[in-house]
Amino acid sequence: MGEKPRDHHRGVVLRTEWISRYMIRVVVGGEGLADFATTGMTDHYVKLVFPYEGVEYPEPFSVKTCRETMPRELWPRLRTYTVRAWDPDSGELTLDFVVHGDSGLAGPWAARAEPGDVVLMLGPGGGYAPDPAADWHLMVGDESAIPAIAASLEALTEGAPAHVLVEVDGPEDEQKLGTASDARIAWVHRGGRPVGAALVEAVRELEFPDGDVHAFVHGEAGFVKELRRFLRLERGIGLDRLSISGYWRTGVDDEGWRAVKGDWNRQVEAEEAAQLR
Repeated sequence: MGEKPRDHHRGVVLRTEWISRYMIRVVVGGEGLADFATTGMTDHYVKLVFPYEGVEYPEPFSVKTCRETMPRELWPRLRTYTVRAWDPDSGELTLDFVVHGDSGLAGPWAARAEPGDVVLMLGPGGGYAPDPAADWHLMVGDESAIPAIAASLEALTEGAPAHVLVEVDGPEDEQKLGTASDARIAWVHRGGRPVGAALVEAVRELEFPDGDVHAFVHGEAGFVKELRRFLRLERGIGLDRLSISGYWRTGVDDEGWRAVKGDWNRQVEAEEAAQLR
């Protein structure tokens, strides 16, 4: 893949660990992360780069060059994952992957990853961190949001009030989430229902404390849309106090979702604006 990365970082798998029934942790490091740096956000993400096997790519390898010089069907595939942790002292980057058998691209890769395997990545990006001035915090998500929620809980100041609701398949999928805050963490079990259905009910039933809330709501796009409508229209939370986005969408892969996400977001915003008039 070339010895001089141009628009990506080159990580080497150091170790892996299953942390729940469907989630595996992959820790990467190496000299190729020398320029990697985060900026204090708790929802930092990277885009993992998966070139097609058997395809000859330009050298030195560059996603940008591939897109400028190659047919679209040969472009390397990208998959977005939240940074669970970055330790600049050790140069170790921790990523958590949801794995459901052989379904998908990045999950099966993570399940098979071994020390010495190479992974290329773009980023990091990110835009949210808990506001220490908020009276309380709301964090809501499915499995895809657990890494960001876990990092956010670790960043909260001691005693900061927070309500955290996380949906997983069942009790076997719960994880220990560490925090110095005064967080009330509720694990919502899906139990065979559509993703997010139980979570929407749980948020609607939550007794909201008084005061300024800073909210983080991420996961499958369908339930995120429902909760955005609830939080904006019924609870009156301003967009400046709400980090909310569909990380993924049922039945659509990461590339397909990125292709339509902008239009989808604009439609949601238009519908919301019409109802707020």
